[in-house]
Amino acid sequence: MADETSLVGVTGTDPAGASSGGESLKTVVIAFAANLVIAIAKSFAAVVTGSASMLAEAAHSWADTGNEIFLLVADRRSGKGRDARHPMGYGREAYVWSMFAAFGLFTAGAVVSISHGITELRNPEEASDFAVAYVVLALSFVLEGVSFTQAVLQTRRSARRLGRRFFDHVLNTSVPTLRAVFFEDAAALLGILIAATGVALHQVTGSAVPDAVGSILVGVLLGVVAVVLIERNRRFLVGENVRPEVRTHVLERLLQRTDVDRVTYLHLEFLGPSRLYLVAAVDMAGDDVEHRLAGRLRRLERLLEEDDLIEEAVLTLATPEEPALRP
Repeated sequence: MADETSLVGVTGTDPAGASSGGESLKTVVIAFAANLVIAIAKSFAAVVTGSASMLAEAAHSWADTGNEIFLLVADRRSGKGRDARHPMGYGREAYVWSMFAAFGLFTAGAVVSISHGITELRNPEEASDFAVAYVVLALSFVLEGVSFTQAVLQTRRSARRLGRRFFDHVLNTSVPTLRAVFFEDAAALLGILIAATGVALHQVTGSAVPDAVGSILVGVLLGVVAVVLIERNRRFLVGENVRPEVRTHVLERLLQRTDVDRVTYLHLEFLGPSRLYLVAAVDMAGDDVEHRLAGRLRRLERLLEEDDLIEEAVLTLATPEEPALRP
């Protein structure tokens, strides 16, 4: 925020959401296409083989496919600009629709898989045509791997620009669609391995118990992922503050301006993916009369809002007795 310095890439929000939003959309579209093909293939295999693990995996993939639709809506609606009805913009729509996706993963994925596994334990059924299951699971692993690779590459680029560790960025990114695709694809790959193990043990032992247990384990895995995603979206919806290093950097940028002597108050809050609400109390340089100070404050606000990451900036004058903030 020095005279010509942008916040992009240094505030700890996410360039992925502001400067490369198209990449987030690409990640979701790839995930949707992959999950749709996989869901159809797994459903076919579940009917042919009668495997509980395959049915759980089919439910998982259909849940993921539906969730990608929610994520596409999240990406589209959160990108709308401010208007009279929403003066802070529509950024938090991303967390609302991503929350729907997480609930869908829990109900359509976790609950169905666990319920079917328990039913299979009580009333085991014979399975057959195991080769079909193996072929479909192998194809699913490849397609899920393609989608997961896209999510990993986008996450890695964003984390590198921000100087963050990879998993720290996944958990704390303000772009919920990226986090959702990453965790869903990671869970899908692990779920495929669990399902393959359940099917193999069913074939070797002739018992449906390992298959049923595999279905339950897939459901538990999906439930854990859903809870993590729900909690992260909840925190952003209720107004997650930025990380301390982000606040320090913005404070330093304000103090680097030649027309700002002191900053006595600074509040930064996410309004959406890579969109910040900034409130600050500043002591302007010089001893201007009131109407000139008001004009300078407004001009500084407008200048701050030219940055892609600042949705709204509100500045007030600091009083002499207020202690100055230190970076």
